[in-house]
Amino acid sequence: MKKVSSNVPEVKPIEKENFTSPPLLEEDLSALDTRIELIQALIPLGLEAVAEELQNEVSRLTGAKNSRKGTKNSNRRWGSQQGSVYLSDQKVPIQVPRVRDVEKNEEVSLDVYHQFQRPRGMDEGLLLRMLKGISTRSYEACAETIPEAFGLSSSTVSSRFIKASAEKLRQFQERSLADYDLVALFIDGKSFADQEMIIALGVTMDGHKIPLGFVQAATENERVCRQFIDSLIDRGLQYQQGLLCLIDGSKGLYSATTKALDGYVAIQRCQWHKRENVISYLPKQNQEEVKNALRDAYNQETYPQAKAALNALKPSLALINESALKSLEEGLEETLTLHRLGLMPQLKLSFTTTNCIESLNSMVGQLTRNVKRWKNSNQRYRWLGTALLDIEPRLRRIKGFRFLPMLRFALHKELKLQPKVQYDLAAD
Repeated sequence: MKKVSSNVPEVKPIEKENFTSPPLLEEDLSALDTRIELIQALIPLGLEAVAEELQNEVSRLTGAKNSRKGTKNSNRRWGSQQGSVYLSDQKVPIQVPRVRDVEKNEEVSLDVYHQFQRPRGMDEGLLLRMLKGISTRSYEACAETIPEAFGLSSSTVSSRFIKASAEKLRQFQERSLADYDLVALFIDGKSFADQEMIIALGVTMDGHKIPLGFVQAATENERVCRQFIDSLIDRGLQYQQGLLCLIDGSKGLYSATTKALDGYVAIQRCQWHKRENVISYLPKQNQEEVKNALRDAYNQETYPQAKAALNALKPSLALINESALKSLEEGLEETLTLHRLGLMPQLKLSFTTTNCIESLNSMVGQLTRNVKRWKNSNQRYRWLGTALLDIEPRLRRIKGFRFLPMLRFALHKELKLQPKVQYDLAAD
């Protein structure tokens, strides 16, 4: 038998000792189920991995091969027989080892074998494999390496993937946003070939990140962005308690957000983008010094301290490059919104840059990187909608989520809004 790839879950060797097989605990079953799902995606190495899992189950029941049989364990290896397992949606014949209880004179069931005999969500499983990078052509090639398998053509796989991803897209685009109690909003674009997909990511009061929607556009222009935000409002976006909106500095995004959410939004421009924009105007010999000065200024905990540090940079920037000075002054107040709200020490890791949504965009890129040619808009929409739904359950809560009630209170004060409920502002 060929050596199984390192991608296959490692099977730990069984110590050579006599023992009685204990029943599988709930956590063991959960881990086993996870291993099985992983194995079923590994074609054509799946058969080798299945064989190893079956032998591991036999060793668990009978003890290590060629070891002395204890009197307390009456299970014995009993040859093998023809059987079949599912590698995802393909039924494949395999030799199945047998175990027999010699005292009771009856066959001992193999839990692993019975789990492998159940097909695993055909379109869903296929969809996940496509997302993880297996193209339709390579899928067919993998299937053909197992001659006994009931193979699927690349055209069949493609049509099934289109059907499954279209349903995912419909679920994503039509789900209501009314139940999400949002306190912050990130908006940013991700490129798919020559087209920009503008994505909105919400942050709930308990710190969870929720992809809200997306729109295709050539650039982040005001008209498209405003219509996009209006569509989120039509789906139930809750903004009446105020939102902190994080953007990278795009004028179109700024104008669209302030107009669509007029009176209910405070804009925080990304401090990292501002710093990079300023130093891009400078000669190389000045860039490091100015970058450090800008970083130190933005790291100040209070608004007066940060504003004073930034103002102190202006004379030197004017001498080096007046365009760099203009870049610093443009939208400067929006880069200090969190300072002005008084929450810089508590929330600076989450709300001074657009890192949260850029991390999401990076995860989308990992799932779609094997698409070499973006043919049309529908393809972009289907892949992006499916990727966001796949990523959503794995998104972590923001750092500093315990301080979000304080953020809402500060937004009420900044925007002069009337709170609906009173929040406990005590935080660790």
